[in-house]
Amino acid sequence: MRLRRRAAAEAAPPEGDAAEAPRDEQPADGGADDAADGAAPAEAAGVDDVPTWVPDTSRGDGAPPNFAEGPADVLLQRLELTIRRRLDGLLQGDYSGLVPGSGTEAGDSRTYHPGDDVRRMDWPVTARTQVPHVRETIADRELETWAVVDLSASLDFGTANCQKRDLAIAGLAAVSHLTVRGGNRLGAVVTTGERVDRYPAAAGRLAADRLLRSVVATPRAEGGRRGDLAAALESLRRPPRRRGLVVVVSDFLGDSDWERPFRLLSTRHELLAIEVVDPRELELPDVGLLTVVDPETGETLEVPTGDGEFRARFAAGAAAQRQQIARALRRAGAGHLQLRTDRDWLMDVVRFVADRRRVGSGGASR
Repeated sequence: MRLRRRAAAEAAPPEGDAAEAPRDEQPADGGADDAADGAAPAEAAGVDDVPTWVPDTSRGDGAPPNFAEGPADVLLQRLELTIRRRLDGLLQGDYSGLVPGSGTEAGDSRTYHPGDDVRRMDWPVTARTQVPHVRETIADRELETWAVVDLSASLDFGTANCQKRDLAIAGLAAVSHLTVRGGNRLGAVVTTGERVDRYPAAAGRLAADRLLRSVVATPRAEGGRRGDLAAALESLRRPPRRRGLVVVVSDFLGDSDWERPFRLLSTRHELLAIEVVDPRELELPDVGLLTVVDPETGETLEVPTGDGEFRARFAAGAAAQRQQIARALRRAGAGHLQLRTDRDWLMDVVRFVADRRRVGSGGASR
């Protein structure tokens, strides 16, 4: 059943194919007007000569850039401006990182208020004063963040506003924006199934920008090669890294052998899982008999999408698979952020961070 869910996700309905041009297709030369339109973003970003690139303006609002359509520097700067405008405008307040919470450094005690997390009870002070107290903690300021980015063949797929690969890179860019400040460091492990690239943790915005450019330039995996997320996670445990935040960006499809190393990381690090999803992985359209290919095994399968009972069984199986992934992430104690190719991904990030801030505050005014 996993093969059918994975393979069927590789096929988009005909109307989606007609609406989206091939990723390798370059826009035709439309004359001086088109050249001027393409040069404007490049000049604004400080790029001297990109005369043939015309940005795609037909994509849905809220979609990340298509990194196959133009220069990575220009697209990353456009993405950074979008993230800065949206996130800084909506997530104002004290800085506490991507996963705001109670932190690890002990702070002062204060009187307990209904709604506070009972796990933060300060029992010595409570016993001494006979009044319930909770221990406030100080959020870590110098944070080391490691991102594990899955760019296996199953990410080279998308039927809505973007490909999952572009959304994964956008999620990494949001992590970079929300964590790289105040001396924080960001490193990454990028796996495609064919290769594993490691980028040491470094501080500063320039280092983060170099990392993002390197991730964008990662070659796409050839079909028939299965990703190895478990090995990438294991590389963060041996040798042990400094305590910090581990962010895993993946669709988490395929074998669940990643669960054990992910759970073991939780003994030393705070975890965040960014799950990248396309709607065709959750339900199939009625387009008749469809021949699909599993990108990570090369197997082909004929799918009778015209059969309503089959589509219902596929949707039920896909929902059960997503629930299983969510349970595995909860067992590891990880935060779970789901980004979809058919939604405004930045608003999903905003909602997630806002919810974490509310939970981290203990549910009561400080």
